[in-house]
Amino acid sequence: MARWLNVPNLLTISRLVLTPFVVHAISTGRHLLALELFSIAALTDWLDGLAARRFHTKTRGGAYLDPIADKCLMSGVFLALALSGTVPWWLVILIFARDIYILIGASLFLLFTSVRNLPPTVWGKLSTFVQILTAVISMGRNALRLPLLDFLAPVMVWPCAAITIWSGLDYTWRGIRLAKDR
Repeated sequence: MARWLNVPNLLTISRLVLTPFVVHAISTGRHLLALELFSIAALTDWLDGLAARRFHTKTRGGAYLDPIADKCLMSGVFLALALSGTVPWWLVILIFARDIYILIGASLFLLFTSVRNLPPTVWGKLSTFVQILTAVISMGRNALRLPLLDFLAPVMVWPCAAITIWSGLDYTWRGIRLAKDR
């Protein structure tokens, strides 16, 4: 247990702990607090990966927990943003559908192939980055009331949707190639 309990995993756990506070802040209209907490949570995502690589403390538990923490945070944030009318529901449905689609595909892969390592792709990482950027701009629009953010927030919905779709297709093509190679 002590080997699993390291700095990167504690950072990942802190992201999970922060998630309901970010969602609550969005839901109660405390936009600046939501933006601050989300920024801290996003920073822990970057720091846990950096620490794991730098100090060679990668663990199997951390490899499973990190994407779960990311999905909990992003799913909660986008749900709260949609409930507050900040982002359109169709975008939230698209993001959830892609994640469920990938989860089902990965589960089938684990059931029917010997492949056990399904690392994220460049497009998956870019999709996550653009989703985070979209969430930050949307929260910033509510918190800071800047004209530039008023313009950017509805515009960001489109690249977010496009890259989300593209990354789902990329995972599909990658899965097909991996299956053919087995």
